[in-house]
Amino acid sequence: MSAKHTLRVSHLDIVAGQHLCLFGGNGAGKSTLLRLVLGTLPSGRAHVQYCAGFDPNSDCIVVSFEQQQALWALDNRRDISEYSEDARDQGTTVAAWILGSVQADARYESILVSLGLEELENRGMRYLSSGQCRKAMLARALFQRPRLLILDDPLGSIDRAAQAQISAALRRWMTPESSTLLLCRRAVDILPGISHLALLDNMTLLAQGELGAMREDARFHALAQRPVVLPKTLPAPVASRRSPALVPGQSLIELHEVFAAYHGKCVLENLTWTMRYGQHTLIEGPNGCGKSTLLSLIDGENHMAYGQEVYLFGRRRGSGETIWDVKAHFGVVSNEMHNRYVKGWRVLEVVISGFFDSVGLYDDSGASEHDCAMAWLKALNIEALAKEYYDSISFGEQRLVLLARAMLKHPNILILDEPCVGLDDPHREIILAMADLIAATTSTHILYVSHTQGERPRCINQRIGFSDAGIAISPLGKELGGQVD
Repeated sequence: MSAKHTLRVSHLDIVAGQHLCLFGGNGAGKSTLLRLVLGTLPSGRAHVQYCAGFDPNSDCIVVSFEQQQALWALDNRRDISEYSEDARDQGTTVAAWILGSVQADARYESILVSLGLEELENRGMRYLSSGQCRKAMLARALFQRPRLLILDDPLGSIDRAAQAQISAALRRWMTPESSTLLLCRRAVDILPGISHLALLDNMTLLAQGELGAMREDARFHALAQRPVVLPKTLPAPVASRRSPALVPGQSLIELHEVFAAYHGKCVLENLTWTMRYGQHTLIEGPNGCGKSTLLSLIDGENHMAYGQEVYLFGRRRGSGETIWDVKAHFGVVSNEMHNRYVKGWRVLEVVISGFFDSVGLYDDSGASEHDCAMAWLKALNIEALAKEYYDSISFGEQRLVLLARAMLKHPNILILDEPCVGLDDPHREIILAMADLIAATTSTHILYVSHTQGERPRCINQRIGFSDAGIAISPLGKELGGQVD
């Protein structure tokens, strides 16, 4: 740790049979303290004592976005689909991931059912949605029964039905015979079954005690209700780098009877949808319903758009445009984009790479690009992170960096795919306020994906809803948070 980021912990007990919530906002030091507990923080190893026979390497299991990223990265490196006859490599299946070398038994079947994973048992982990992957990781942890289960935002990126399944499974886990450490950013996310609470702020452990007493502590209320300064203006674009101009009245996206399927399973069928100038669209639906597939057909990532009636800004996909022509119109904040950035890039470089639609900075950039990137970091109140390495900052801070990256060129469409995942309440307010400010003061249109009820920008005036009954497209009126265009 540098002097600037010194973790200060006078004393912390993690006791067998207790279920401790480590509570603090983005950048408070939770991830650093977790590394200290796990023994992976070199400068802190002399300050941690474990009980006799406890080995953090074998007795702890972590379920987090970072572990999910590492799992996907490892499985993708092992992808040998280009060498197989059907150009498909299933990779590690859900069953293999949960069981390891152990045979399936009644408890395994019970865990699958409790988390709604029965139909995904034989699917490759790399083909799961973010929420489905999170459930599979939790199933593995529950099946292996670690001495300490460590959960970092276990309900993030999870639809409402799955949240209920996970909460119920964790309530059954949290008994006097098990132990849990929960990393939590929002008071509403403190799980039932938590018995103790520790408060962390500005890399300092403030207090620790029983949940009831700590909830009455003024310091808890100060952390849970921290005021936020919302942005009021946006940085000006670099004229030579901004997205192509839009014309009022034009259609931005048109899909006519579009179809998409993976491995014989239909994901989208006969989908017809138009997004016009002035519309800001909410996309809702459960994990694995096809939301990410729809976005990939739009932003140029999915080859299944070719040969179908998919029109972007009046031009049919596959009519001679390059992938870079498509990307020039879009800015993206998503779990997938989050997963693409690895070690080696500083925050400022990550932001500037948005001008080039690249993962990392490989092109020449000048003073105007640098100044614009710094202005966006300042607008999001994270300019102090500019020289930090992206992989060293908190998950929530990384999310804000990706928003700055997405907006540099003032894209015609900003795709916010669960942008509030991993954020505390103040940062969520910033994201939503920023989306509304963007919609009100620029020509950028918002495509917003969310699993959290009521969590959407006020500018939204169109909804695409995925459900078992099909896909419904409807306008949203003022009473639902937007104006009908």
